[in-house]
Amino acid sequence: MRDMTAGDGAAAAARLTAWVEGRVQGVGFRYWVMLKAVDLGLAGSAANLDDGRVEIVAEGSEGACQRLLDVLASGAGPGRVTRVTQRWDAPGGDLRGFVAR
Repeated sequence: MRDMTAGDGAAAAARLTAWVEGRVQGVGFRYWVMLKAVDLGLAGSAANLDDGRVEIVAEGSEGACQRLLDVLASGAGPGRVTRVTQRWDAPGGDLRGFVAR
C-alpha cells in the first residue's frame, strides 16, 4: 500500500496517469471518468488514444487518485475494461478542472 500522507501528516498530492484498455471508446467512458474524478476532487483529463485505449491524467490527493484507479479497474463503468496500466508521478500543479477530450 502506498503511503498517503506527507511528512507532516497532511494528505500527499500525486499525479496518476492511467491507460485503460478494452471496449472503452464510444461508450461514454471518458464522461463517466470525468464525473468520478470531479466527485473525488481531482483535476486532469480523460482522452481517447488512437490505439483504442483511454488515457487518464489525474492530480490531487494520493488517496483520491488511488480511489479513481480502483474504480477504473472495478468494471463498474460503461464499456468493458480489460486492463489498467498506471504511472505515479509528483504533482505538477498545472491542472485545473477535469475535462473529457
